[in-house]
Amino acid sequence: MSGGLTDGKIAGILMVGVGGQGIILASDVLAQVAMEAGLDVKKSEVHGMSQRGGTVSSHVRFGARVWSPMIPEGGVDVLLAFEQAEGLRALHELAPGGRAIVSRQQIIPPIAAGKQFSYPADAIAQIAARCPDLIAIDAQAECRALGNEKMLSVLFLGALAPSLAFPESLWRKVILARVPRGTEEGNWAAFQRGRALATA
Repeated sequence: MSGGLTDGKIAGILMVGVGGQGIILASDVLAQVAMEAGLDVKKSEVHGMSQRGGTVSSHVRFGARVWSPMIPEGGVDVLLAFEQAEGLRALHELAPGGRAIVSRQQIIPPIAAGKQFSYPADAIAQIAARCPDLIAIDAQAECRALGNEKMLSVLFLGALAPSLAFPESLWRKVILARVPRGTEEGNWAAFQRGRALATA
């Protein structure tokens, strides 16, 4: 998938993961970038049991005119999965020819602790078998190397950026205004690293 996803159509980006991974921040930044680019934007979030590590998802749609925030099933252009099992669970939402950007991180929900719980041992392989356009990232390790695991959401936005037509200057403006004060340049480095991983 080349850049320019926003040209002439409604784009649908689905972000999935678990509570505390920064999905809401990532979707807020993406929505603001699209709005500042002059597009109509709709966003919908499902927090679930986010405070206990439960599933969190966010739909972001943008284009010349968008009527509904929910992406039709099978209509997701890019799936951003901050946790691999959540990526596998949401894969049916991806459109034919869509791209999946998936973290290799495995998180067993705290609510499953002490109970019989079956985590898919080959989630990345299952995703790869059904989605030829897969970018799998060891996101935790990348963020640790950058010095802050809380930059995960911005790393993912960097990996998403090559799929879209937004200028880098607009990404930088919005990200630096949204992240905590004092972390601006670190987060921008995370964005650049995500972009590099997606285009390697």
